[in-house]
Amino acid sequence: MRKMMLALALTVFTVSAADTAGATRLERQIRHELVMLPYYGVFDRLVYSVNGGTVTLMGEVTRPTLKSSAENVVKDIEGITKVENKITVLPLSPNDDNLRIALYRAIYGQSALNRYALQAVPSIHIIVDKGNVTLDGVVANDGDRNIANIQANSVSGVFSVQNNLAIEGAPSNAPAKKGSQ
Repeated sequence: MRKMMLALALTVFTVSAADTAGATRLERQIRHELVMLPYYGVFDRLVYSVNGGTVTLMGEVTRPTLKSSAENVVKDIEGITKVENKITVLPLSPNDDNLRIALYRAIYGQSALNRYALQAVPSIHIIVDKGNVTLDGVVANDGDRNIANIQANSVSGVFSVQNNLAIEGAPSNAPAKKGSQ
């Protein structure tokens, strides 16, 4: 009887490990597809969560076509049965466009932060909605996080700055997977 219990426990562990590996593969594939979207950039933020075969897409984008493209590439992934698209398209605003450019220059022009601009999709995302700014992404240390916050607050015309930058390697309390890193 004891051998039978051990075999059952090993079988349950093996199934759980396979489920975890499948979820990890699925999450990696979703992230890859989202980051590879041609118009996904520093002024967009895509976040997703996976629950079984259902993927929920969230975040903010500057182009309506990016919202539909994100849904289309994710729904074509093997193992995905349903996609809930909750991505917000930011309103068209010449003022917000000017702020995006000024914020990009202030943040990525700072010598301590310019190394983050060298990536294909820079790791500091700048979301501007009606003059309110959200910084999202990952930086190497708390000093870089603070510098980005100071630089964003120094831009004229910015109403508020929400600093959601995470520190690389630090545990995250966010329930959703970030597709912008």
